[in-house]
Amino acid sequence: MEDNPPYSENMQSATKLLTPLEASQLLTDEYSAKILLATYKRKISAQEISQRYGIPIAACYRKIRVLEEVGLIQCVERILTQKGKRKNLYTSCLRNAYIFFENGKLRARFQLATGQVKDFGGDWNGMDLLQQ
Repeated sequence: MEDNPPYSENMQSATKLLTPLEASQLLTDEYSAKILLATYKRKISAQEISQRYGIPIAACYRKIRVLEEVGLIQCVERILTQKGKRKNLYTSCLRNAYIFFENGKLRARFQLATGQVKDFGGDWNGMDLLQQ
């Protein structure tokens, strides 16, 4: 997994569209939240996140991949370990996140380090979700 090239610094190209529910679940998922906290304003590897926060390494890589796909974290540097292996260092792109329930609709807003704001806020009806 360490040999995958880092994502482009152009976050729009790495961002996939989320529903408001998916966006809110990203923030409330224990492992995702820990990864976002671990990478806030610092560079850190998946191995270090796994060890410091008690996240199984496979789960850590899976969550990092999802967070990269939606543009919330990015690989900012690749270093060589003493054993000659490549190690990716990640940092959070998320500065603020808000989850709203307004007038029967769920909305989420992410403010990124670049200043870009991403709103996820279509029509979401809790009853429709329960019927699926």
